[in-house]
Amino acid sequence: MLMYETALTKERPGDQAMGLRRMKRPRPVKVIAVTGGKGGVGKTNVAVNLSLALSGMGNEVMLLDADFGLANVDVQLGLSPEYDLSHLISGERNLEEIIIRGPGGIKIIPASSGISRMADLTQAERAGIIHAFSELSWDVDYLVVDTSAGISDSVISFCKASHEIVVVVCDEPASITDAYALIKVMNREHGVDHFHVLANMVYSNRQGTELYNKLALAANHFLDATLSFLGIVPQDERLRQAVQKQKAVLALYPSSPSSGAFRKIAGNVERWPGVRKAGGQLEFFVERLVNNASEAGGLEP
Repeated sequence: MLMYETALTKERPGDQAMGLRRMKRPRPVKVIAVTGGKGGVGKTNVAVNLSLALSGMGNEVMLLDADFGLANVDVQLGLSPEYDLSHLISGERNLEEIIIRGPGGIKIIPASSGISRMADLTQAERAGIIHAFSELSWDVDYLVVDTSAGISDSVISFCKASHEIVVVVCDEPASITDAYALIKVMNREHGVDHFHVLANMVYSNRQGTELYNKLALAANHFLDATLSFLGIVPQDERLRQAVQKQKAVLALYPSSPSSGAFRKIAGNVERWPGVRKAGGQLEFFVERLVNNASEAGGLEP
């Protein structure tokens, strides 16, 4: 694995002053939750490569590994972070000290793999997270959140706090069923009424459209929710090879079919409307997250 590199090591002289100026005129941050309802649908791969594609379009992108049980982002990219969210919550490190720089300049907030205490944050610890994000001096255009699998309180909390939700599905009955179950819970119990569907590991646009139509038909019949088709990521041997080499396919094989698909999807994301929820800065996302988690009884995986 590659040794980690904190994002701070790449800061140029004068960046601190620039950060202070940015804090006086912060831009809205679009927060995108990437989820799937079940494991094995390629959710982390989508989150990583979507982040890289958005960065390649000139955006400042931050990727939050929100899978407190498995923490797959650093594994996916062959990184070995020295610090993670557990060090932030304990007060040992601030947010800028735990962030590492990934491919394409994306900034990554590592989760804490297998640390059970992350499942039960105290009110003081949650307040500390809000404060940490409010003090971050960098401009960020997109925060991409890689949630854990399933329909846990953690997944629901992150999805509710985000501006947009991308549901990743593949052509397996369990994937369709679990994706619909997630959409149903978010809609009926939490009032979320819009979702983006991404068909992953499909052989054609037609196959991806059929997967989307299955979900959209059920949602139109039984839910008060609107589904939008975000696009497809095709079956691609280069993508499989990139995963084996612990690299982002966009970085390793930029001319591959899947890399082209991720750039197209990022282009679709760029055309989304502006931030719709009140509070467009990172600390407001974290505050929404903390409030949601508190109502649900914690951030358990």
